[in-house]
Amino acid sequence: MHAFVLGGSKNIGYHAALRLLKQGTTVTFLLRSTSVFDNDEQMQPFVRDGKAQLMRGDALNLDDVRRAWEAAVEAGGGTVDIVLFTIGGQAGFSMSRGFVLNIPDLCTHALLNVLSTIPDSLRAPETQPHFVITTSMGITSESHATIPLALKPLYNGVLPAMHADKLCMERVLVFCGGLPWSSKDEPNKDILPDGWQSTQGLPSQGELKHVVVIRPALLTDGKCRGDETRKAGKAPYRTKKDGDLSSAWRISRQDVAHFIVQELLPNWSGWEGSGVVLAY
Repeated sequence: MHAFVLGGSKNIGYHAALRLLKQGTTVTFLLRSTSVFDNDEQMQPFVRDGKAQLMRGDALNLDDVRRAWEAAVEAGGGTVDIVLFTIGGQAGFSMSRGFVLNIPDLCTHALLNVLSTIPDSLRAPETQPHFVITTSMGITSESHATIPLALKPLYNGVLPAMHADKLCMERVLVFCGGLPWSSKDEPNKDILPDGWQSTQGLPSQGELKHVVVIRPALLTDGKCRGDETRKAGKAPYRTKKDGDLSSAWRISRQDVAHFIVQELLPNWSGWEGSGVVLAY
């Protein structure tokens, strides 16, 4: 198998890509800096033997994304089996505006670039990759209502800018995947302006057939519990398909990666077309 990974320099994307490589999957990374793995003892063996292909570019640059697609198709022998999109921004603080993103539409703009440059050879339903996209729990009005009370100040004070971008990104996915969407959650037009559905090259409504959205609870840098508890036959985290989890506080980035590689991809048919909330 071959995977095209965007956002794989760190966090969920990195941990998932490393798991895929260790399983024998080859990976094409789109990276703003290809030196990011220079001192990475785990990643370097895969870079040296060509299993990990590092493409320099910015997901906000349409031409860079198009070239990365072409490289991924070539490395995959004409196919790309998995697209893993884990790009995310970090909020900074402004005295006048509170917590803001330097690029308010980072995720949405990058995803539009990825989807609008899918090569023609991968657009038919039978040749489309499996798209795994990470967003967040709490970005829709219904999901936000289930957030534990003690986390509400964080979600309401620090995360709104990031969640506005992720909500717009999900709106694009729902359209292209032909999935249901609540009219209560129409996106911010400053991020996703009117007419976005006509973006050149963007898949038409319902054209994407193989999509799963991952909505983790509050992310931590904790260790992976999945490898330990899976051996004992116990679930290391809770999952909810197309719904919300009660008392969903947190989950480590490594366990999100564990779910993607160890649970989601091997059992794709059971998850396809859904949004999955993850939490301990």
